[in-house]
Amino acid sequence: MSDNIFSDDIKFEPYWWEAAPRPQETPPDLPERTDVAVVGSGYSGLSAALTLARGGRHVTVFESGDVGQGASSRNGGMCGSGLKVGFTDLAAKIGLKDAVAFYRDGHVALDYLEHLIESEQIHCHFSRMGHFSGAHVPSHYDAMARDSEALSKHLGAESMMIPRAEQHKEIGTDLYYGGVVGPREAGLHPALYHQGLLERVRATDTLVAGNTPVTNISRDGDDFTITTPRGRVVARNVVIATNGYTDRAAGWLRRRLVPIGTYMIATEPVAPDVMARLAPTMRMLSDSKKILYYFRPSPDGTRILFGGRAAFANNDQRVTGTRLRRFMLSVWPELADLKITHSWAGNVAFTLDKLPHIGVQDGMHYAIGYCGSGVVKATYLGHKAAQSILGHSDAASPLMNRDFQALPLYDGTPWFLPLVAMYYNLTDRSTR
Repeated sequence: MSDNIFSDDIKFEPYWWEAAPRPQETPPDLPERTDVAVVGSGYSGLSAALTLARGGRHVTVFESGDVGQGASSRNGGMCGSGLKVGFTDLAAKIGLKDAVAFYRDGHVALDYLEHLIESEQIHCHFSRMGHFSGAHVPSHYDAMARDSEALSKHLGAESMMIPRAEQHKEIGTDLYYGGVVGPREAGLHPALYHQGLLERVRATDTLVAGNTPVTNISRDGDDFTITTPRGRVVARNVVIATNGYTDRAAGWLRRRLVPIGTYMIATEPVAPDVMARLAPTMRMLSDSKKILYYFRPSPDGTRILFGGRAAFANNDQRVTGTRLRRFMLSVWPELADLKITHSWAGNVAFTLDKLPHIGVQDGMHYAIGYCGSGVVKATYLGHKAAQSILGHSDAASPLMNRDFQALPLYDGTPWFLPLVAMYYNLTDRSTR
């Protein structure tokens, strides 16, 4: 590894924070009581808080660190309607009827995100530019085609198969064996979106308490006591919205969530003519590997933002930034002369069935486990959890109160991830 791949002013924090720095605030005084305690200040928590406050509830949001410092301001800003499990695989696993319901709900979720952004006038570069996923091997292209055909047949979903001979219309690389375009998929600036949500929530007089970790949640009759280092708050309802940052205060959920580090880099500005060759449609981009890459032009079209599972145990961001750059150059060798200006990391959370979950356990509501697709799902399921508390007739989701299995011999510390990474790497190499 050589440091000369990094700019002189390299920042080991998200590129997104340039436009939306994390709030540095003095923790506010806590109330003695609140109607609803929301644990987590990311998309799920703020979406739930906004719906609850607009529904007449007094809400207090608790965040262990700076508000929004987690995945909600660190992700790639990709807004997809699908799930981690492909449609045909999901149908084979849980049945066609449920698979259709899950995927249809995903389309509703993306529409909800767009409606929320437009109606709340959140300026976050939201655009339905579409998404291209490249096939790592020819068999992946065939699987994509089967999924595309099935989604069209059963949901009327629009997608386009792009053969390898035509993929330069979508992405300037020869690495992939064609791919699939979802033209309705979207992208945004994740930190500006979070900032907009936070402003709308605070405009309802909801208290958002940063640097106030929840250390314990106990139930006493119909109420819950939320314990923090700064005092206790009694709440009638609780929403857990911590996803990849769930700790022992929510032990039941912690045993069902595997936090996985995901990493990103930002390049120096790319010449406009080069960007036009590399990303001619300016879509969101990814590939089909087990250890996938996800990447995109920045919202202003000046830089490449490149992400992936660059490590499963080592979070040194010089090391992961170097690995991501190497992966990036396998896609686009033309970027070799550009330095890296930002290298950062965040946590996503996977579940055993690779599906998000929303429900109630021991009287506490939760929306969690987005498996790397949290911008859309977190916003929507946070809203649904709030509707459930409010007793709305349309609170239901196909994902609600489904069997949520814990991982065997797992207490929340993912000791097995290096072994999983080794297996996935071998799988990706053997299929190439």
